[in-house]
Amino acid sequence: MPPASTAERETAVDVTTLLERGRTLTTPVLRAAVDRLAPPMDTVSAYHFGWIDAEGRPSAGDGGKAVRPALAVLSAEVTGARPETGVPGAVAVELVHNFSLLHDDLMDGDERRRHRETVWKVHGPAQAILVGDAMFALANEVLLELGTAEAARATRRLTSASRALIDGQAQDISYEHRDRVSVEECLEMEGNKTGALLACASSIGAVLGGADDHTADHLEKYGHHLGLAFQAVDDLLGIWGDPGSTGKQTWSDLRQRKKSLPVVAALAAGGPASERLGELLAADARSSDFANFSEAEFAARAALVEEAGGREWTASEARHQHTLALKALDAVDMPERVRAQFSALADFVVVRKR
Repeated sequence: MPPASTAERETAVDVTTLLERGRTLTTPVLRAAVDRLAPPMDTVSAYHFGWIDAEGRPSAGDGGKAVRPALAVLSAEVTGARPETGVPGAVAVELVHNFSLLHDDLMDGDERRRHRETVWKVHGPAQAILVGDAMFALANEVLLELGTAEAARATRRLTSASRALIDGQAQDISYEHRDRVSVEECLEMEGNKTGALLACASSIGAVLGGADDHTADHLEKYGHHLGLAFQAVDDLLGIWGDPGSTGKQTWSDLRQRKKSLPVVAALAAGGPASERLGELLAADARSSDFANFSEAEFAARAALVEEAGGREWTASEARHQHTLALKALDAVDMPERVRAQFSALADFVVVRKR
């Protein structure tokens, strides 16, 4: 029998419900953990998560896609455990993820996230750094206070993923100051920056449920490839995404001179459009007026990336990584219902609009 199509899997699994389950199970525990932070870090964190506005009033802000919590609680079911078993892992992964967002927004100079001002813009750079540090420490505390052998194993995987994530951010920053980055370097960076934490999210609930290393390793492999697909789509949205959906500026990644996959692939393609793009980007790096470039100038660069093939190559790479993610699940014994949900989440990642 041929494998189920994307449409067939979406019919069988309601991804919105799956994401909402992860959010519903995780949010109360996450809020309780954040409440343990010393003032004003607790309220700054609450603002970042969208629970309050800049004046401290309750808010129903956009809390993000919640893919990582969904994966963490789903992975617990691989072992036959209840999804609640994965909640401490989901909370820990969310804390590490949001630690990275707080620091990345400051380092990248991003002024908006999820349709409102970022923490460093509202509360200042010092609070963004401190709250990020606090979240990172709290993530490990949430796991270790379980006091089980499984929690210790989960913490080791989380700390390894965190180190890879930080390595990826360091690579990302260093690439901004280089004229050229290879496709292989870009994929390595994105595998660290995005793939490592999604890999951890995909396995941490299973580890807490008692999964052996073989199972956890293959779930991590699924998550790693899913992370590369996720980041490839993010890179497409970072140039061509609708600001109304993404919450970011038009041509966001081009404004930051990011060496994202579409740009790197376009520069590596060769040909007139690739050469012209390379000349423009090299001149941009030396320009003292880059911050004042017009919309038309960024649109022209985006058009060259597309003409050189960077957009199509990246879309194809997202589909390739999606295929590899699903293939990694073949080595894991799990209920077919759970397998279908992993597949549906992978489908969601490559067709999303934000």
